[in-house]
Amino acid sequence: MTTTTTAIKTLRFGVIGAGLMGREFASAAARWCHLLDQNVRPEIVAVCDPNPQAVAWFEQAVPTVTFTTDDYKQLIARDDVDAIYCAVPHHLHSQLYTDIIASGKHLLGEKPFGIDQPTNRQILETIAANPGVTVSCSSEMPFFPGAMRVADAVRSGSIGRILGVEAGFWHSSDLNPLKPINWKRRVATCGEYGCLGDLGMHVAHLPLRFGWKPRKISAVLSKVVKERPDGQGGSAPCETWDNATLFGRVQLPDQDFPLTLSTNRIAPGHGNTWFISVLGTEQSIAFSTNNPKALRTLDYTPGGPQSWATTDTPYASAYPAITGAIFEFGFSDAIQQMWAAFCDEAANGRDAMNQPLYCATPQEAADSHALFTAALESHQLDTAVEVAWN
Repeated sequence: MTTTTTAIKTLRFGVIGAGLMGREFASAAARWCHLLDQNVRPEIVAVCDPNPQAVAWFEQAVPTVTFTTDDYKQLIARDDVDAIYCAVPHHLHSQLYTDIIASGKHLLGEKPFGIDQPTNRQILETIAANPGVTVSCSSEMPFFPGAMRVADAVRSGSIGRILGVEAGFWHSSDLNPLKPINWKRRVATCGEYGCLGDLGMHVAHLPLRFGWKPRKISAVLSKVVKERPDGQGGSAPCETWDNATLFGRVQLPDQDFPLTLSTNRIAPGHGNTWFISVLGTEQSIAFSTNNPKALRTLDYTPGGPQSWATTDTPYASAYPAITGAIFEFGFSDAIQQMWAAFCDEAANGRDAMNQPLYCATPQEAADSHALFTAALESHQLDTAVEVAWN
């Protein structure tokens, strides 16, 4: 009896930025056996970070790492690196992302793909000049099974006429005024967007993919905690926005409905809550990571009862995994599924991916910049402003 096995391609990665999300990637790569029927796998071979302790963690925890440095140019010059994961503060995106792409390495970069709209355009110009490079923006939440069910309902048309959409990403850790200041609190490193740049791509990802682009945006931005401990016995001003809510009207040939997007770093009681709800004339559907197994739906027929139902959403991921359907899907699973999608696209191309859900695209990141730029102007002028879609 002859057994045929599918050749598995190894995609050799360098990690630039060995902090929290870099370690999450390392964990996802280390348990790649969790995924079934893969024809590509990541292998982290190089790490770059100015913090020796961050690099030391990779040296101890990831045996495939053979090269470390504090100079990213040394890493991207290596022939044994095929792709890069880059997780650095926003003010570094333009220089590092353009250098990585120009070097011919595939890139999964953290949002928002530039500290502002001009730097984002520089990144897009470099992508256009290097069409053979796969470039994606990190956004893992749409890979939750419940989020996928919402997307399936929208695409199937089962919603009927859309009455309204709300999406958001809420944190609560910054409610503590004693939390020390960090780079996300400074305009020089995080940008004027503040919480929008930090969380907004996650919230805008699915609406943008569905083509829900409001012509105008009205925004309410809030600075709640005005200063924080500076780590040296004093205090430092918090310069960036804590919370932001965007209101828009989506006008399509056959649809006209309100869209509300919220990004809150100060949301009491919410550790890490991402949610989306779509209300419709035939079906309404809602999902929140606050209860990752629960999918809420309301199916309606004219004259019939109106009652929300909650269904346990099984572990049914984009890429098959060893986990049984009775168990919960979590954040680390979403991270791994996103990475599987990126590796799949980098190795096989978008049209030959093993399933249809791909990562957030550079164009979607650019569209998020159009939203955020309009939001800043709207808040400043205290009125609704036109969104300059790319």
